[in-house]
Amino acid sequence: MKRLLILFLAVLQITTAQTVDQKMKSSEILELTLDAAIDKALKNNWDIKYSEKEMQKAEEQINEAYASAFPRIDFAGRYTRNIKLPVLFIGPNTAFNNTDQTQTFEIGAKNNFDASVSISQVIYSQKVNTAIQIADEYAEMSKEGNAYAKQDIILAVKKAFYTVLLMEQLVEVTGKNYEVAKANYENVSAMFKQGVASEYDNLRAEVQLANTTPALTQTKNNLAMAKNLIKNITAIDVNQEISLKGKFSYEELPQSTIDEMSITAVYNHPAVKQLAIQASLLDKNVTIEKSEYYPVLSAFGQYAFQSQDNTFQFKNYNWAKTFMVGVNLQYTLFDGFRRGARIEQAIIDKEKVEITKNKLIDGLKIQVLQAKLNMEEAKKRIKAQEKNLEQAEKTLKIAQSRFKNGVGTQLELIDSQAALAFANTNYAQAVYDYLIAKAEWENVVSLNIVNESKQN
Repeated sequence: MKRLLILFLAVLQITTAQTVDQKMKSSEILELTLDAAIDKALKNNWDIKYSEKEMQKAEEQINEAYASAFPRIDFAGRYTRNIKLPVLFIGPNTAFNNTDQTQTFEIGAKNNFDASVSISQVIYSQKVNTAIQIADEYAEMSKEGNAYAKQDIILAVKKAFYTVLLMEQLVEVTGKNYEVAKANYENVSAMFKQGVASEYDNLRAEVQLANTTPALTQTKNNLAMAKNLIKNITAIDVNQEISLKGKFSYEELPQSTIDEMSITAVYNHPAVKQLAIQASLLDKNVTIEKSEYYPVLSAFGQYAFQSQDNTFQFKNYNWAKTFMVGVNLQYTLFDGFRRGARIEQAIIDKEKVEITKNKLIDGLKIQVLQAKLNMEEAKKRIKAQEKNLEQAEKTLKIAQSRFKNGVGTQLELIDSQAALAFANTNYAQAVYDYLIAKAEWENVVSLNIVNESKQN
């Protein structure tokens, strides 16, 4: 019992130490810049890992395709125990059977051993050559798919990152609004006690303070949810505290860059490249189907040896050896018009992909235009809100001074507080909308991948 108690205490101590260590690690705040968050997502995101496995599979499919062009070597071995020996039938009234009845004679031995090595090599096959080309292009399509997945993940990280920065701004705005409401309530309450302010003004100040508390709580909850989202995208443990380091500010893209990149950049989009490669693959699939009209020529060879005996004295066995080589020509003369139908289907599949690609290009052009319009609209709102914000701050100062001197009203003060909070919120929202529109424009014109290559 004493040993068991000591063992239990030791295990408890180790477990406690590990728990404390995990809590200490989770309490350490992880600082993330936008580039660091993107880098973590590109390394750890589950969708990216899945896409990389698809690329690895495509590489192995190339090896599989090339295998059809190499010779194939097979070994076969077989042991047969003849419970009843096979027989040879000899017809009646022959040199070996002068009776009028068919007779049987057992042949072979109880034990039968067969072994052979065979080799085959395709000499000519239109299908094999085209299959190798298809495997190479499929690998390229998988790479474009991986680039597309990375591009989408980068956009998701940017959106989540900017959302956290927006929520932090709103927490600051609501926090300031709460502090202003609190200071106003304390001031009015003091004036009410001195008989300078009315009970109505005191109650209004108290209600105003109470109304700002839920907004502050809600924005803090929204901030926590936004941080959890970026943790999910970057595969960071949900218990890990993070702090984002980045500018939540308006930095206008040069109009010349927007115009230059927006014209032809959609053609470099990974999704467009994927469909272009897919169209090429289906074109080769047409070749595959047409290859059914061509013969397949292959060479083969086989070396075999066989022995039969009633004992297992292998050294005394008499082994019979055979060796053969040859060529095989295979051609389908008629298949009920199946080949023609499959060729037409392959051609239709290729045309469908071409239609899909053209539709995608048109859609991307619209997305580029929409992102440009969104940036322009957000830019105008930012400039307008900058002026509104300046005026709201002046209005609040005037209202506070008027109320303190007994000239202004409580309603005037509350309205000016609400106007300032509203102006701050609108300004932050306008900056956020511009950053999101900019990120979406960069995603459509494939600047995300360019930025990633610069980081690497």
